[in-house]
Amino acid sequence: MDIRQPSPLMPGDAVGIAAPASPFDRAAFESGCRIVESLGFKPVFSEDVFASHSFFAGSDRLRARLLNAFFAEPGIRGIWTVRGGYGFLRILPLLDYSLIRANPKVIIGCSDISAGLNTICRNCGISTVHGPMIASLANADKATLASVISLVSGGSLPVLEAAGPVIACGKAEGPVMGGNLTTLCHMLGTPYEPDFKGAVLFLEDIGEKPYRIDRMMFQMKLAGVLEKIVGVCLGTFVNCGELSSVYKIFENTFKYTGVPVLAGFQAGHSFPNLSFPIGLSALLDTDAGTLTYTPTASGR
Repeated sequence: MDIRQPSPLMPGDAVGIAAPASPFDRAAFESGCRIVESLGFKPVFSEDVFASHSFFAGSDRLRARLLNAFFAEPGIRGIWTVRGGYGFLRILPLLDYSLIRANPKVIIGCSDISAGLNTICRNCGISTVHGPMIASLANADKATLASVISLVSGGSLPVLEAAGPVIACGKAEGPVMGGNLTTLCHMLGTPYEPDFKGAVLFLEDIGEKPYRIDRMMFQMKLAGVLEKIVGVCLGTFVNCGELSSVYKIFENTFKYTGVPVLAGFQAGHSFPNLSFPIGLSALLDTDAGTLTYTPTASGR
């Protein structure tokens, strides 16, 4: 499937603020909306965004209805999610993919929002944005804000630089898929499993001990994911133990496979949290230490 890029956001555009996962801190929400305004956009939200049901920001049907409504509303030009946590997986069967496909819009998020970013990309042929969320914007550094505003406003496709190390040498090109490792593993074997064929796989996580990361990577191996991908980019692994132990897991996982693996990308659960498109093609080059997005006929 050819992946389309939604129209870029323009100054003054209305951006829907959606909470498809966990509840959030009201003060962080308000601070994030002020940042959105400072970036030149108009944040729009329903009072229903503050709903709470169990450990979700409202019932499954409410969260899905609000998200579908933003895609349906012509005046809303983009969608920015508030926070992750847990919950987007539950509303995947309730989203109107025909509606979304007919009304492509920028949608931004990370962490648990990875479930929606990858599913919308696969089911609707629309690139999505792995980037910072509303509840974190007040703490975001200049690099994080500059990165997301450039990407959603139609700037040049990004070139992401990694701090290293190189875990397995090589070059690979393909659509960038992935996000939060834990979330992706929960999608395996479901109708919403991302399309990993020929993909450069991006992974990050937070609060997972090394043995659990090893378990999840072995689950991916048993599910056949690692036979499909052409390269791996590693973002931040916050509070996941010694990074050397985490990187050793990936070294052992991809030993003898010929799949290049590059670590140290500034994306995930820390700052800078640089933004990049899910679904568009990029070249991973471990010699250069970069992930370079490559324009296509259907892209910029």
